[in-house]
Amino acid sequence: MKVNRVFSPEDFRRVEEAVHEAEKRTSGEIVPFVVERSDAYASATWRASTLGALLASLGTAAAIHWVEVWGVPLSLWIAGPAVVGAGIGHLAAELVPALKRALIPRRVLSERVEERAAQAFLSEEVFATRERTGVLIFLSLFERRALVMGDKGIAAKVRQEEWDGVIERLVRGMREGKPGEALVGAIERCSRLLEGRGVEIRADDRDELADGLRTGKP
Repeated sequence: MKVNRVFSPEDFRRVEEAVHEAEKRTSGEIVPFVVERSDAYASATWRASTLGALLASLGTAAAIHWVEVWGVPLSLWIAGPAVVGAGIGHLAAELVPALKRALIPRRVLSERVEERAAQAFLSEEVFATRERTGVLIFLSLFERRALVMGDKGIAAKVRQEEWDGVIERLVRGMREGKPGEALVGAIERCSRLLEGRGVEIRADDRDELADGLRTGKP
């Protein structure tokens, strides 16, 4: 799930414009950030390999029971299917995101996304604003999860349940195949929410953080 396949150049342009327009109404600094995935989840790949080896071995055992095969060494019957099954399981997990996700506990997915979002908050210096009014809109494509993280000046004014409403609509839009539209909508809703909670534009306000859609390594 490459970022540049999910978001077109036009989406990048629209997101940047949305941030620019949103920050005309509030002193909040909105930082949209997207990654392909928040972790490599190597354990899920190993689970798929183990499952593939087990199923292949069981299938071979059943085949031998019902069909007589001559001229094949017993050691090959024992080791061969397991090796092939493990390879197929590994490949399937890497090529089919839905399969790999199914092998990862939901709790682990949520924890990895939260950890990666926290890293992005620091690496993108969302905290580096005069009044600590930075807001990170974080999107992790593989996990199909999003987070909104506000700095100190925002957290005291906006409840988590309000951010959850933004997140829910963003994720729904992504699943409907409208990534650019969904992210632009999330930016606009964040802006209105900040404005309504008193994070208003000031006379001496200046653009402290870049407006464009930022991307990060997995």
